[in-house]
Amino acid sequence: TGPNMGGKSALMRMVGTFVVLAQLGCYVPAKSAQLPLFGAVYCRMGSSDSLLEGSSTFLKEMEETSRILRSEIVSSSLVLLDELGRGT
Repeated sequence: TGPNMGGKSALMRMVGTFVVLAQLGCYVPAKSAQLPLFGAVYCRMGSSDSLLEGSSTFLKEMEETSRILRSEIVSSSLVLLDELGRGT
């Protein structure tokens, strides 16, 4: 949690990007970094409605979150969920 416009979403995007880069063996822009190898990386950030499908933003958020939670998440997984329930 934190104040609006405090950079929470930007930080989460940055962490997710750096984790994926490190997993691929690429350069991570940091003085030093020690990141574990994650068994899987799941991310749900931002949703929008779909008029063609008749789905609200909230419904899309719940479907995406449900899809992640029904995946084979293990203790070595990284799950990034941003602003869950924002579309209410």
